[in-house]
Amino acid sequence: MTTARIVNEGEVSLNGILFPIIGRVQPTLTSVYPEKIVIGDVTQDSQPHASVISWHDWRAGIGVERMTERDAADRAWWSTCQTRFDCHLLLPPLATTTAASGVTGVWTVGAMGELANEIYVAFGTAVRKYNNVTDSWGSTLTTLPAVATDAISFRLGGVDYLAFAHTDGYTYTSDGAAWTNDATDTKFMAFWDTRLWGIDNTGQLWRSTAIGVETNDAVLPIPTGYVNGLLSARNAAGNIVLYATTRVGPYQHAATPATFEIAEPAMPSHPDNGIGVTRWRDSVFISAGLAVFAVINGTNSQVVTLIGPDLDHGLPTGQQGSIIKLTGSTNDLLALIDGTTPAAEVDMFDGSAMGSHITTVINVDTGFSEILGWNGKGWETKWLGAASTAAADYMLVSSAYTTYRLWWAHNQRVYWMTLPVGILNPDQVTSFAFAASGEHITPWVTVAAKDVDALALQLHVEVQRATADETVVVDYGLDYATTYTSLGTITTNGITTYSFPNSTTPSGTAFRSIRFRVTLARGTVNTNSPDVVSMTFVYRKKLKPRWGATFIIDLSGEGLFGGEYKGLTARQLQNELVTAAESNALVAFTFHDDTTSGNPRNYYVDIHLPGGSEESGRTFGGHVTVTVVEP
Repeated sequence: MTTARIVNEGEVSLNGILFPIIGRVQPTLTSVYPEKIVIGDVTQDSQPHASVISWHDWRAGIGVERMTERDAADRAWWSTCQTRFDCHLLLPPLATTTAASGVTGVWTVGAMGELANEIYVAFGTAVRKYNNVTDSWGSTLTTLPAVATDAISFRLGGVDYLAFAHTDGYTYTSDGAAWTNDATDTKFMAFWDTRLWGIDNTGQLWRSTAIGVETNDAVLPIPTGYVNGLLSARNAAGNIVLYATTRVGPYQHAATPATFEIAEPAMPSHPDNGIGVTRWRDSVFISAGLAVFAVINGTNSQVVTLIGPDLDHGLPTGQQGSIIKLTGSTNDLLALIDGTTPAAEVDMFDGSAMGSHITTVINVDTGFSEILGWNGKGWETKWLGAASTAAADYMLVSSAYTTYRLWWAHNQRVYWMTLPVGILNPDQVTSFAFAASGEHITPWVTVAAKDVDALALQLHVEVQRATADETVVVDYGLDYATTYTSLGTITTNGITTYSFPNSTTPSGTAFRSIRFRVTLARGTVNTNSPDVVSMTFVYRKKLKPRWGATFIIDLSGEGLFGGEYKGLTARQLQNELVTAAESNALVAFTFHDDTTSGNPRNYYVDIHLPGGSEESGRTFGGHVTVTVVEP
């Protein structure tokens, strides 16, 4: 900024012109927020000099990395804690690792099934049964001709069966002791219309009304290897029919003639289309990488919705992968994500109301496998694997052993977790088993207006059920850094207040963005969990400094020495003042010696002429009160 040097008292420089003034310049800080207007009862954000964000309801789930003040206060970026309850943030449910299978070598769990209230698992090609009393898998009951690709429990001809598909056919049993291999090629199986159905890798469908007797049916009009699933679901006419999910979208079976017809929704080609597929509540859910399509069919109508978990900001890098299994429970649609499987990057936009998203590419063997649950509102992490290079294999919801559980396989071990049979109130249920630890990370918080300075003042954390063993560690991160600063560990009930940067010097901590992490842990009693009731963040917003000043320009004859001031007459000074006031561009202003000030107060300003006095007739003079303001 180039301005005249103000060496003498009693003058200012405005738009490059020196004007004489009467009295002193009165500078004012104009960048001040207006006072809050409160009508009726107050809220925690009603205080006039600070703003407040409160987290207490996390039921909208994970998947938001950044938020603007309070626009996503019911979301988290990532959490392994239970987020299903208002005013409760709890440890995750306990996952029980069953005993080693005893099957040697390197293998995966191809499928699981239930028969006569017991769980059977295909460890590679070896099928074994779980002993719930001794926590053991016993000896191999049968050896499959190939690795299992699917399993199904069904009732045919008045007999209950369990069958494992394995591409070389399917192997079935009615009692768990005697097993029969059927050589009809089978990759996936379904039970519909009182018949057993199977489909092979080429897309050949078969049907059976008597176990072990199959009749070929329709053939998918797509290349070999494209079929990813088989299930029964409602079509647009409202009838339950057979569907095959494929890389190029779903196909609907027609009985007469026996054909497969391409069905809605139209899905772009994706190698993982329909690998996870299930009916749950009123919809069919079809996965594609990390995307899940919810499809509702009615009478000549269809509604398709993308539900995530790749929507919004998706999942953290270490938790990405591909959905390999979808299944329903009483409270949740459950998604098993194999973190070691890279998802192909595919634009899923189809021009409809489904929206658009990109599935993220990750490197093989870098992610942690997990199970997520969706309750119709948001996604919650049910379980997170501990080994980043170990694949997740299969998942099953079952009431075997008269206990409602989720079973899954990961890293050559089988796990189970007790599932609630209804909606839980953590204040009323005291027998729920919790995992040893869990973490919860809020989104990055930024202020809505980008021309302000934000200052963190306090964080109030309310906790219940805290003890010396049941603890909550509180950290915060600043300005998108990956590191955290510890605020402390909570071991007592009530509200704990943390000041920034610390209680000794609570002067505040400046931030462009800030996030918080709470880490919950328990002691040896697995029915105990600390309970975070709420987190309340108090911060101040301050506008960037904008200055104004008021002064009186002297255009009187007394102030103009010899009728002029610095070579300009009163009329010329008045014209210069009018020119500056009418300027569309900002004009330069200063009232100090620019070369001697350590912090030069030179400004570009708008001019306001609020009042004054001026001579009439042929005399040009008077006093003009001028206010200048930085916009």
